Amino acid sequence: MADRKLIDEAFKISDKRGNGSLRREVWVDARGRVTRYNLAYINHRLHTGDNGRVIGYDNAHGYHHRHLFGQVETVQFTCFEDIEARFEQDWIALRSTR
Repeated sequence: MADRKLIDEAFKISDKRGNGSLRREVWVDARGRVTRYNLAYINHRLHTGDNGRVIGYDNAHGYHHRHLFGQVETVQFTCFEDIEARFEQDWIALRSTR
């Protein structure tokens, strides 16, 4: 059985609150385990490369990694909830500096 997309959300952030959008995609297997994910903060005003992705976490291309202003680095994966927490921390930290 193929994985199914469980979550497909996009949230527009108003210009007053910093602009951009938050994107969250999550796929699960038949047992409900996360098999694929894509979490991203996109803001073309802050970063024009990487399709505007300022911060992102995903496991495309066979490994878990983080995007930050066009730079990609491998991240240690323990569980999806940990990745979500890291993404949230990164986004909040970025917001507080802008």
